[in-house]
Amino acid sequence: MKIVILGGAGKMGCIAVQDLAGDRRVREVVIADLDLAQARVVAETIASSKVTIQQVNVADHDALVGVLEGANACLNATVYYANLPVMEACLQAGVSYTDMGGLFHTTRKQLELNDRFAEAGLSAVLGVGSAPGVPNVQARYAADRLDTVESIRIYDGIKPPQSGEVRFTYAVPTIVDELTMAPMVFRDGEFVACEPLSEFEDYWFASPIGLLPMHLSLHSEVATLPVTFSDKGVKEVFFKINYWGMAQETVQKIRVLAEFGFAGRESVEVKGQRIVPRDLLVALMSDYVPPVTDFLAPPKNHPPDWVKEIVTEVKGTKDGRAVTYRLGTLTCKGALPTGVAPARAAIWLAEGHIPPGVHPPEAVLDPVPFFKELEEREIYTRVSVTEFL
Repeated sequence: MKIVILGGAGKMGCIAVQDLAGDRRVREVVIADLDLAQARVVAETIASSKVTIQQVNVADHDALVGVLEGANACLNATVYYANLPVMEACLQAGVSYTDMGGLFHTTRKQLELNDRFAEAGLSAVLGVGSAPGVPNVQARYAADRLDTVESIRIYDGIKPPQSGEVRFTYAVPTIVDELTMAPMVFRDGEFVACEPLSEFEDYWFASPIGLLPMHLSLHSEVATLPVTFSDKGVKEVFFKINYWGMAQETVQKIRVLAEFGFAGRESVEVKGQRIVPRDLLVALMSDYVPPVTDFLAPPKNHPPDWVKEIVTEVKGTKDGRAVTYRLGTLTCKGALPTGVAPARAAIWLAEGHIPPGVHPPEAVLDPVPFFKELEEREIYTRVSVTEFL
């Protein structure tokens, strides 16, 4: 099978490239990226004969369609606001699609393409990364075993960097948006907008992470889980994270810049030039993302010390008794699930395991075999069940 990875030279895309190149089911992996120099670094580091490179700008629709034609699946690892145009290109090229998330609002718009994908006989799975992605499948595992679901609470715990260390853990534009845009929660049967960095609580994660302060963040899981499990009576869904895996001091600095307008999307005139403040902010912050080779796994490289556990707690009832499922997916290789999860989803798409249409992960990814796929890359899921008599 042939899989095209848009943004394959990026920090998360390169992980997917490496994972697919090492999978016996995959014949060819195409790094489709605007940055040819970076793409060459990724290809040379992975050193697989399966990997090829094609330069493409996702804003060039015709060129993008040309790159996609003949592929069995497209894994979109670009920034989320390219999701809709990439899906349009996939429809024209006749290629199934997956991505790493749409930050709630874009995900809801993507779901509106369901009928067009179904009519074309194509499949799409939205938001299959570490989160969104893994929590959706965790929630499905629990919901399948419960008669009713009261709440789905997601906690994304990332081992914080050392004091004073400034780094971004994934795409800077997405983190800036998560930091400044209102988080959406599902509460008492309604979607509610909340304040960024609000509703803090301390939460215990597996060793060596421990106790972390968790806050609300805008995320795609909340857009789909209440709908998928509406028949179970779910009344609450939220997503919380600990400063996006960054130091609290770093986040506070960005918040100050945002308050002074540096996250603004309207251009301003500076010495006769029109500049979008957010574009400048993102460009300057990009210097604080580790080099792409740091994201690739051994034996070629040793990834940063980014321990991460994704936890989903699902409360409900079974046979009239209150039951809580806790699923924790743990890795000591930090960003690895963000690339591995969509890579495995892309393989399932290419193999025809996903029905036509546009789907959230919890609707079409069977939890047990999916978790088994993650275990192949030392990403382990543990399930605990608490029953109340």
